[in-house]
Amino acid sequence: MLSIQHISKHFGTVHALNDVSFDVPDGQILGLIGQNGAGKSTTFHSILNFITYEGTITWQGHSLSANDFDTIGYLPEERSLMPKLTIEQQVVYLARLKGQPAKETRAHIDEWLQRFAVKGTRKSRIKDLSKGNQQKVQLICTLIHHPKLLILDEPFSGLDPVNADLLKQAVLTARDEGAAIIFSSHDMEHVTALCDQLVMLRKGDVVLHGTLAEVRNQFGKTELYVTTDWTPDRLQALPGVVAVTVRQPRQYLLQLNDPAAGPAIFEALTEGHYIEEFSQQPPTLDEIFRLKVGEDHA
Repeated sequence: MLSIQHISKHFGTVHALNDVSFDVPDGQILGLIGQNGAGKSTTFHSILNFITYEGTITWQGHSLSANDFDTIGYLPEERSLMPKLTIEQQVVYLARLKGQPAKETRAHIDEWLQRFAVKGTRKSRIKDLSKGNQQKVQLICTLIHHPKLLILDEPFSGLDPVNADLLKQAVLTARDEGAAIIFSSHDMEHVTALCDQLVMLRKGDVVLHGTLAEVRNQFGKTELYVTTDWTPDRLQALPGVVAVTVRQPRQYLLQLNDPAAGPAIFEALTEGHYIEEFSQQPPTLDEIFRLKVGEDHA
């Protein structure tokens, strides 16, 4: 388990992290979310010992040692490969830095190229690959030594939906093999699909922490999805409804000022008869993100 306890980091007068604490158990995925500058990369750099910090970071109950760093897979936000090397040379080089013998790495390169659908061979030079395929090679470099702790800084950036799905499957496989995984993303869909828990940072502070269900339920079931022949104006007039959004013809999203208004709205819409859709839910993670970020500008 990765355990981060009360870490803080200042850069001059800038408070990059303020008393941040959370755990990432083995076999779980944690999503670290927040605006640019919220402290996500600073958190990663603290874990990797790239910078000094106040507080305690432990891995499997002890401070990270040189041997432990061999078991970490790290994908930085800024991609960096050596363009004159072939794919094989690049992957073997970085795997050797993690303590994996070249012979073992070479034996699996073709399998990984196929797994990520890389358009190129092990003898292709990095500079001759498209940006998307270069990114997939860097992902292979991150994963090929089967890390026990996986740190991914904006891993989905620049990937189309097909390649994003390939990465998701690789991340889930690493989780199933017991890796502790932490990744940042601005795409709440990826966080929702992958994470066992999430941490939201705002200006270096933890403002949300828990499972997706725990976080969403903090905000109450204030969204009501209905399918009805009622007009938007008539729906807007219902007690407790503060906004009406047309999703499709006859399909609406009602924003409620109080979750307790739901039963009365149900009675009004149905009048004892069948209704095709009536689903009262908490806000989505994307909406919660906008809400929490918007507090900075309130």
